[in-house]
Amino acid sequence: MGSHPPRQLLLQFAAGAFQAASLERAAELCGSQLQVDAPSLLPEWQALLKRADALAYGGRLHEAFQLYQLVSCHQQLRAEQLEKLVECLAQGIRLREQLPACCSGGGSLLQPRDWDIFSCRKCQGFLFEPVSLPCGHTFCKKCLERDRTTESHCALCKEEGRLAAGQHLRVNVILSNLLAKWFPGQVKASQLRHEGNLLYKEKKPQAALQKYNEAVSLAPNDHLLYSNRSQINSTLKSYEDALHDAEAACRLQPYWSKGHLRKGQAFANVGKTEESLREFLFCLALDFGNRTAKSEAQKVNVEQKRSFPAQEEQKMSDCVSLRKSIQMIESKKGCSEDENKHASTVESALLISEKCSLLKRKHCSEEMRSDEVACKLMKKGAIDAKGSSAGCRVPFEFVDPSDLDCSLCMRLFYEPVTTPCGHTFCLKCLERCLDHNAKCPLCKEGLSECLALRKYCKTVMMEELIAKYLPEELTERRKIYEEEIAELSNLNKNVPIFVCTMAYPTVPCPLHIFEPCYRLMIRRCMETGTKQFGMCIGDPVKGFADYGCILEIRNVEFFADGRSVVDSIGKRRFKVIEHSQRDGYNTADIEYIEDQKVQGENYAELLVLHDSVYDQAYMWFNSLKQLLKSRILSHFGPMPAKEPDPQASPNGPAWCWWVLAVLPLESRAQLPFLAMKSLKDRLNGIRRVLTFMSRTRSR
Repeated sequence: MGSHPPRQLLLQFAAGAFQAASLERAAELCGSQLQVDAPSLLPEWQALLKRADALAYGGRLHEAFQLYQLVSCHQQLRAEQLEKLVECLAQGIRLREQLPACCSGGGSLLQPRDWDIFSCRKCQGFLFEPVSLPCGHTFCKKCLERDRTTESHCALCKEEGRLAAGQHLRVNVILSNLLAKWFPGQVKASQLRHEGNLLYKEKKPQAALQKYNEAVSLAPNDHLLYSNRSQINSTLKSYEDALHDAEAACRLQPYWSKGHLRKGQAFANVGKTEESLREFLFCLALDFGNRTAKSEAQKVNVEQKRSFPAQEEQKMSDCVSLRKSIQMIESKKGCSEDENKHASTVESALLISEKCSLLKRKHCSEEMRSDEVACKLMKKGAIDAKGSSAGCRVPFEFVDPSDLDCSLCMRLFYEPVTTPCGHTFCLKCLERCLDHNAKCPLCKEGLSECLALRKYCKTVMMEELIAKYLPEELTERRKIYEEEIAELSNLNKNVPIFVCTMAYPTVPCPLHIFEPCYRLMIRRCMETGTKQFGMCIGDPVKGFADYGCILEIRNVEFFADGRSVVDSIGKRRFKVIEHSQRDGYNTADIEYIEDQKVQGENYAELLVLHDSVYDQAYMWFNSLKQLLKSRILSHFGPMPAKEPDPQASPNGPAWCWWVLAVLPLESRAQLPFLAMKSLKDRLNGIRRVLTFMSRTRSR
């Protein structure tokens, strides 16, 4: 007795076959699933519905459509029972129109316009009271306030914690001023839009319509205004006006899903079911997660089938809407079908060609009309006495570079960052201010949380508009910044000097940074990529000693109050040529020091001396008390091993510097060892100190 494969396995195979475009195989697998379900155990109409869903899922939409018709004869169809058919139709349209995959996830392709750089990515309209989040993205204040109860992350980057319930949203001052100056008409229209929305929520559609009429007169190329006014007109039962507005929205933005949803609803209200279904399916192709469009499309399908009972089956060809949708989708596979297909397939292939050409003409026509509207608007875009522009193009004379100057450095914004209080600064300028005081330089509002995060994201919109409207100024500003970075990266001239303690090559040197000048110094070392600075001991006359050691930063741990702990290690010795200062910390022009190598008999003597002093140092360390040894090991690590060639490194053996670091000598006594260029002299000096230490202990 045979057995069928498990139900879940069959469905998985069918899904895989459908994704691989093997539609016939998918339908066969789904048909096998129907046999497993045993139609005899189900009512006849349910078995037909399952078969219809299977055929739709397998891409055989003509056969599926006929079964859906039969189901409607046996049992009254509900809208939710056509979900699979609607999904397949929308998916087919998306493939047919070659829409990007991103559209199926909820996004829409919007036609670029002059003011799109200033559009809100939540409501898709012109920014009103722009708020820049810490992640760098900007939205309308009201959009953020509306969604903050349901969303805790940015709508673009999905970064969590950006819309906390207690966060007080502040308008971006610079952007708000620029919008008011560059687009006064559009700003006023956005304000009227929000006022109209409020009236509509208060059940005052007539008053809301007046607000929108005024807004459209100020901003005739704003698709969101037409879309919202379409909804208001539908509420007022002005269906023709609603359709006119929806068509205007789609002309301005042909690939905006909400516009096609409004257009579908408007067509439905005037009784044009064919056009209505087409718009709902196109909306779903752009935004597959749109539940409203899916529900509306299912309802239209149900109404279509109710109007064709079984006794009028011969008139089924009059159901133009659904058949045209199927023909449009199946045009993808029409060219690859064999010539021996049955007559209905041949007939559909003829209709496919016609439908494709109609669709092509339709979209080309819409794009041409959209371009025509844009051109007309641009021609009408003369600036009136108030400085408004009907075409929303920024007039050249309005773009004043000084409007985009940082209030701290008085130069064009470079890497602009907006604080939670709404003020914008260059990233480096803001960091320098926070080194001294965790408050906004302008309004003095506390920025402790901003300092604690230590993650300053550049304001995307500010960067975009500077690049678009001030490209030459930005190039010059970038050149100045790169010259400054190149100067800071020079490890021979104006090298930053940390005046603190003795440091030696190869020896770790942990530091606690809390002074503002050194915060700036360490940050610059990290930004330039050198991760290096000089360490010198203090000098009462010159400020710092003439000899020091270059330290390399291995890691920096920042604290919420701005302090940091720097893990560094010694690299090279240097001699100071010239002392100087920069931005509050010391700098110096330096030259590096290396040991002079010896050969022959001198090298043989050096090896004997090297081995002898190493053994002496090793015995001294092991003679220390265990507590002291543990402290030394935890701070400096273990004593380095003896090297076969003591002249391999230009700084000499690493163990020598380790011994000098742990010996209890004053800084002034240690400093001469850094200046020595003779390894022999350094070894003799260490031997004298160790001998003195041993004699002192024996007493």
